[in-house]
Amino acid sequence: MGSKRVTPGRIIHTDEDVAEGAAWLAAQDERLARALRVTQPLPLRRKPDGFAELLSAIVSQQVSTASAQALWANLQTAGVVTPDAVRARTEAELRGLGLSRQKARYAHALAAADIDYHSLRRVPDDEVVRTLTAVTGIGVWTAEIYAMFSLGRADVFAPGDLALREAARLIYDMPARPRERELRKMAEAWSPWRSVAARLLFAYYRHAKQRDGIT
Repeated sequence: MGSKRVTPGRIIHTDEDVAEGAAWLAAQDERLARALRVTQPLPLRRKPDGFAELLSAIVSQQVSTASAQALWANLQTAGVVTPDAVRARTEAELRGLGLSRQKARYAHALAAADIDYHSLRRVPDDEVVRTLTAVTGIGVWTAEIYAMFSLGRADVFAPGDLALREAARLIYDMPARPRERELRKMAEAWSPWRSVAARLLFAYYRHAKQRDGIT
């Protein structure tokens, strides 16, 4: 007898899906309810999926938003946003478009990985993360962000994100930012809407940053 195929859980498609998750979280946790009162409505934040989105994430690593946008614009202008186009360029040519040696190597690794992005939409969350992190240059944070916002997975969280850690500290009045492992454990209580909890924490971080000038 063959094993049963595990499929993805709830997918966030619309603002109504986000609102449903936010209402559930608020009903479970008064601190989240208070945070929601200053941040709602939460944004949908859905993004495209596929090679270009992951390449953009690689380009954006460890640079300012402005620098990332400029680099990405260079690649778009040159038409180097598909696997074939990246494979056709040497490392030196990619560096000529503004990529560092390391990011040029990561771009080639992503192009060589030959990921089936369409099939990735149908596999379980942990398989998404496992597939993406097998590519040199893609870490767990990037994979989890991709699963949340490009694939719309409702129950994924990215506890390695500094903004999420700081928002959790503020919302729960913690003496210090929780470590990644601690925040991942905290987030278990937000299942099956951990991706909406992430949206709430991101929104609360932006609110607090504007209010208090935090970094």
